[in-house]
Amino acid sequence: MPLPAFRFPRWLGALSLVAAGLLVLASGWWSWPRTVPAPLVPAASATASPAGPPPPDGRMRGVSWVGTDSVSMLDLEPLNKAGVTWIAQMPFGWMAGATEPSVQLRTGVASRRYWGESDAGILLMAQRARQRGIRTLLKPHLWLRGPGGSWVGDINMTSEADWQAWFNSYSAFILHYARLAEAGQLDALCIGTELERTVSHEAEWRVLIGQIRQVYRGPLTYAANWSGEFEQVKFWDALDFIGVQAYFPLSTEPSPKKTRLLAGWREPLRRIAAVQKQYNKPVVFTEAGYKTTADAAAKPWEWPQKLDVLMPTDEATQAACYAALFETFWHKPWFKGIFIWKWYPGLQPDGPARRHADFTPQHKPAERVMSQWFLKGG
Repeated sequence: MPLPAFRFPRWLGALSLVAAGLLVLASGWWSWPRTVPAPLVPAASATASPAGPPPPDGRMRGVSWVGTDSVSMLDLEPLNKAGVTWIAQMPFGWMAGATEPSVQLRTGVASRRYWGESDAGILLMAQRARQRGIRTLLKPHLWLRGPGGSWVGDINMTSEADWQAWFNSYSAFILHYARLAEAGQLDALCIGTELERTVSHEAEWRVLIGQIRQVYRGPLTYAANWSGEFEQVKFWDALDFIGVQAYFPLSTEPSPKKTRLLAGWREPLRRIAAVQKQYNKPVVFTEAGYKTTADAAAKPWEWPQKLDVLMPTDEATQAACYAALFETFWHKPWFKGIFIWKWYPGLQPDGPARRHADFTPQHKPAERVMSQWFLKGG
């Protein structure tokens, strides 16, 4: 059996990276050339994949990377083999409830388990990914605690004063990550994720985008929810590409065939194409994925229930959903990439049972579908 992978002690390399980043921020002299849309140009792989490099079409071949307690270069090897050229790293901020106008920023970790979401972990992970020819989208999320809603789309202040307080607090949160992205030379930044009830405050978002541009020189996007938010955003013109959280329902049938799934994409495709035409910006699916269950296409945004691990998995349906997704969008000239939800570093084929009903394509037919499109374009 293979020897266990050596894992680099997380604090040795990370502390030096954070220290360097702080010096950069303090001095204010360092920057790198900004090219738009920089993230849509593929990076040259530092370590060639056995299957060969992806075609040079500029699409973002991404996965949503799960931060862990350490990082190993061997954890990145499967990404190269699958044709992945981008990862999304997702640190979290916290809110006490949907109507609380304060966002809590955590740059360190409360426990070893979440080291990968810390500033130190993000910088080290981005450095290791770059060594393997993989770029980084920094995609901060918010998490709600307490009463008033469990999804960030529920965030909704009760007064104008609270809205102003919320934007001030959120601005401090996202500007921290903009500075971190600049210091670490990260390749793109997502300025918000599924903050559905905030996007009507167009003026505040435009001011914030201007502030972000002052400290981060890379390309920007916003990750809008599939349910209609992406059509409500009026500030796409101020960003570099349109980000969509693409969990569109495609079929209520259990285990639907690919033909049914392709039909289910017709209306979402029309809506997405209309927004793209209006703003003339590339579209990237900042998240897309499916569970390994028979009802994966019905409500793709729902996490598996605890008892799903006791039910038979349906890997064929997950793979069919992937195939329909890629067949519908990959060859559209305005479609510039996708981040598959999600990827667990070091996950083995005999890993935890809950992962086999989970969204990850790892060690399933869906991974082969993804790799085929990433490496060969279908």
